[in-house]
Amino acid sequence: MFQSRVVASILRRNKAIINSLPSNLKGTCSSRCFTPSSANAVARTSFFGFRSLPKGHHVPSFRNMSTVASVGTEEEGLKMLVTAGPRAQKMVGIWLFGSAAWVFSMVVLGGVTRLTRSGLSMTDWKFTGNLPPLSDDEWQQEFEKYKQSPEYKRVNKGMSIEDFKFIYWMEYAHRMWGRALGMMFALPFSYFLRKGYITMRLGLRLSALFALGAGQGLIGWWMVKSGLEEPASEYVEPRVSPYRLAAHLTSAFVIYSGLFWTALSVVMPEPPAESLAWVQGAAKLKRLAIPVSLIVGITAVSGAFVAGNDAGRAYNTFPKMGDVWVPDNIFDLKPTIRNLFENTSMVQLDHRILATTTLISICGLWWSTKKLDIHPAIRTLVGATFGMAALQVTLGVSTLLSYVPVSLGTAHQAGALTLLTLMLLLNHTVRRPSMSLLKTLPQVTKTAW
Repeated sequence: MFQSRVVASILRRNKAIINSLPSNLKGTCSSRCFTPSSANAVARTSFFGFRSLPKGHHVPSFRNMSTVASVGTEEEGLKMLVTAGPRAQKMVGIWLFGSAAWVFSMVVLGGVTRLTRSGLSMTDWKFTGNLPPLSDDEWQQEFEKYKQSPEYKRVNKGMSIEDFKFIYWMEYAHRMWGRALGMMFALPFSYFLRKGYITMRLGLRLSALFALGAGQGLIGWWMVKSGLEEPASEYVEPRVSPYRLAAHLTSAFVIYSGLFWTALSVVMPEPPAESLAWVQGAAKLKRLAIPVSLIVGITAVSGAFVAGNDAGRAYNTFPKMGDVWVPDNIFDLKPTIRNLFENTSMVQLDHRILATTTLISICGLWWSTKKLDIHPAIRTLVGATFGMAALQVTLGVSTLLSYVPVSLGTAHQAGALTLLTLMLLLNHTVRRPSMSLLKTLPQVTKTAW
């Protein structure tokens, strides 16, 4: 993935810088020799393969950097989240990027679970989890529980036990994958805290993310429970509440965004900046990127309501919805506000409008970079974001026209998170540098690209 190549580039560059430091500095210079200007020089080399340190610019070893040095840098505006040197920075960064990737896989697996109608196969939930059925008798007991659910009675009546095992394993894997993520996050977190790698600010942020992750299991069960209740009408197909599904998916997106942003902040404490002209160009781009990111987020949430109402299986034509542009029944529900979240026609129409708006907005963002003096890496990132937006719209239309097959539906959900990832990366790279870095920048870059 795009962000994986970025991370690899960051880590290779940091390693090359550290290996090139003069060996005779070790043991001869205290941690107080680490100045804001030297920190800025290192930060500027760590993103998209930036140029090497300027001639004559000496940077002491990071391995013995003390908390005093870190505090000194923060006073100058550079806020380091990891204080134990570049090795610790690399380890924490890899752990956070790995955790974010795990959450990404959870979102994809959750999409598969939903599209295969596996989410309601397990009719109970325990916070600590439980073993799957291991004998024929245990499988029969679980199957009997499922037979009491509205989904079996109205949708899957007559299902064989082999088919039940498939949907059960899908839901079980989704739940266990989430619990494994909790362990994968908690154990390294405890280790890094013990080693003193993590600052108070980073520790509080990660604790909040961990709490959100723990609460995600409760939200998931709260969502599933709504699908186990008898529908209001015998003609209504049982499904989970669209509000609860949207809350579950939005929570996953928030956790992923928090992990990914924090990982970027750990490995790239300063944004790419080689001149004041590029910083000014990035500031102009940021004013456009923030509202576009908001549109991307709203579109993703609207997709959750499409999934919750199963609206993708209605009006499987494009660009019109059936034979019309706007269906007549989009305001049938009372009060009117319910139509935005519960009316199948309105929900799909909203998502179409928002998706088109997202594509146009990102296209405008890309076009604006032609007139801005910005870092070439940022220009490339904007182009990649535009390409991903076009691909996501293509996936959405293909999914709709194909009546939502599992493969395309899953790819479309993964595409939404990929697009959000690129927007997060873009916003992170156009943020304002610290004052200590700004003081060292020339008016225009002298590097030939």
